[in-house]
Amino acid sequence: MGLQPVAEADWLEFADDHAMQMAERRRLLREQAGDVLACLPEAQAASGELGEMLVGHLLRHHPCWFSRNGDRLQNALTGEQHDLAGAPLDLCGRLVQEDFCLLQPSAEGHVLTGAVLCFPSRWRLAEKLGLALPGVHGPVPFYGDRLAHPVERFFQSLKPGRIVQRLNWSVMDDPALFQPGGHHEAEVNRDVTAGNALQRLYLRVERQTFRKLPQSQAVAFGIRIHVTPLAEVVRVPGEGERLRGALAALPPEMALYKSAGRFSVALQAALGKDRQ
Repeated sequence: MGLQPVAEADWLEFADDHAMQMAERRRLLREQAGDVLACLPEAQAASGELGEMLVGHLLRHHPCWFSRNGDRLQNALTGEQHDLAGAPLDLCGRLVQEDFCLLQPSAEGHVLTGAVLCFPSRWRLAEKLGLALPGVHGPVPFYGDRLAHPVERFFQSLKPGRIVQRLNWSVMDDPALFQPGGHHEAEVNRDVTAGNALQRLYLRVERQTFRKLPQSQAVAFGIRIHVTPLAEVVRVPGEGERLRGALAALPPEMALYKSAGRFSVALQAALGKDRQ
């Protein structure tokens, strides 16, 4: 799973793309709430616990940006005041760049019971809500055979107070943050060529964090999206070659799942030229 420990102070990320991403989150929560926000009745307590934990974290670790006055949270980064008595997952979606999914233990294993998911990477919240992890990850190659049991054991053994992270990457021909569809697309994108691939394609990285909420025992799964033009990626010495090797090493099933075949020939050629 590629897990690494994370210090409490580093649970959340703030970066130069903050203003842009938060504006898009506000738009999605305003115009497409049914697509990006969901909470089953059994997730009410866990969502409230996550909201309290998130607000407490911001007040402790980012006091220059966040301050509290009764049931109002002042956000100096956006100039907003947030009602702390509102829906917790909606509040989480308006406070930070991370999306959050709530995964609660059940007889079937951990189940997705609620989420604020403004920036999905090719999956739809409505289709996964209420499913246990094997159902959530059904389309992911090798998940059932290789990862289902280790992931469930990890969730069961995760202790409150511990935070871990992993990174997940893909290459896309669309920089949009809200991308609910696109897996298993096989049709070649002929607009992407060896001559323009580095300008037309983007590296999309999910920083995924996991922490257990002590009262509900739900796992809060955080997802922070980074989208970088490949032209910027390959300017870093060695990164173009690393990406070329990673693409070449993808099993066919994973390449299809990531829709990498739509432009892989052009991209491999472009990365080969970049080495010269």
